[in-house]
Amino acid sequence: MKILIAADMEGITGVVHWDQVNPKHIEYPRFRKLITADVNAAIRGAFAGGATSVTVTDGHHDGRNIMIEELDPRASLTSGSPAPLSMVNGVDDDVDGVMFIGYHGRMGAANAILDHTWSDEIVSGLWINDRAFGEVGLNGAVCGHFDVPIIMASGDQTLCAEVRDFFGDKIETAQIKKALGRMAAECLPPAQTSSLIEEVSKRSVVNLKSGTAPKPFKVTKPITMTLEFVQSNMADRAAILPNARRTDGRRVEYSADDMVTIYMAFRTMIAMTS
Repeated sequence: MKILIAADMEGITGVVHWDQVNPKHIEYPRFRKLITADVNAAIRGAFAGGATSVTVTDGHHDGRNIMIEELDPRASLTSGSPAPLSMVNGVDDDVDGVMFIGYHGRMGAANAILDHTWSDEIVSGLWINDRAFGEVGLNGAVCGHFDVPIIMASGDQTLCAEVRDFFGDKIETAQIKKALGRMAAECLPPAQTSSLIEEVSKRSVVNLKSGTAPKPFKVTKPITMTLEFVQSNMADRAAILPNARRTDGRRVEYSADDMVTIYMAFRTMIAMTS
């Protein structure tokens, strides 16, 4: 049984501010250790639950956050950017289940630590088939394209509610902090979060093996994505993408018959804004 751990950083143990996840800030090295610790806890739990193989994809910023020298040696690590499937790279490689470690609420969510969707400097909102999406739904839908379910997630209480909304009540969640706003939270210390993540990770793999895990998340076809940018000049650039449609000053639409094409269009339009 092969498990993919898709790791982000805003939802990991202790994070409440952008400085803590910014490679240019003095606080960042501390939190590299903490993301690695959270991921290691998930790896331990996955193997304890019956996984035979675990791969990790580092999905924050440039994908160079997890410290490989401190990573559980039973796992492999996808590092660097861009990777073909970005935050869930490797999901197309005979994976049985995916864990979201250190994830966060979508842009505009209330009481969600560092809420954003991909980049709060670029993306004001994302809708797929008229439903508001964040990174949870977007990456989960890509996994669903490959018939792979999301089996657990860790983050704050708003993230835990968001994954249940998208993937159902059977998903296992590890709430490791209680957001009090965008940049304030009641945080559990590493000794507690490590045990919690390991326990929930183990349970999620046991559920997968027993057939009680969530089903893969599927988006109804045809798929229409609406991407709203922070500034209109960003939409100016994104609308140049072939088959993209400008719908108003800051919104661009794109339609396709599969989720991977939508994902690639989303990433391409964001790349075009710089």
